[in-house]
Amino acid sequence: MTLKLFRILLILFSFIFLTGFLPFASLLGPSVTIVSSGKVYKAGAQILIDQSIKKKTGKNSLDLVREEVNKQNSKKHLNEELRKLVEKRITLSHKKLKLKVNQ
Repeated sequence: MTLKLFRILLILFSFIFLTGFLPFASLLGPSVTIVSSGKVYKAGAQILIDQSIKKKTGKNSLDLVREEVNKQNSKKHLNEELRKLVEKRITLSHKKLKLKVNQ
């Protein structure tokens, strides 16, 4: 019985997610919130926040978060490259100073 139910759910979920029917996916999160916690007002707030983000930015909340994470990663990467460059220059300057002192 559970195997049959699992197959049916797998087919339904694969059909929904693989067809590109995105409005259903945006309602999936709040519906899971209602089912798991029973708090309808929390799910409603989640939908309202997602809609307001969509109106302001033109992106859904997941894309917005992903973009911000990528920005932070690129800043971190840039800072790391800058730190390495400065350390390399300091090392080279230190070596040149040692050579001058030894001469």
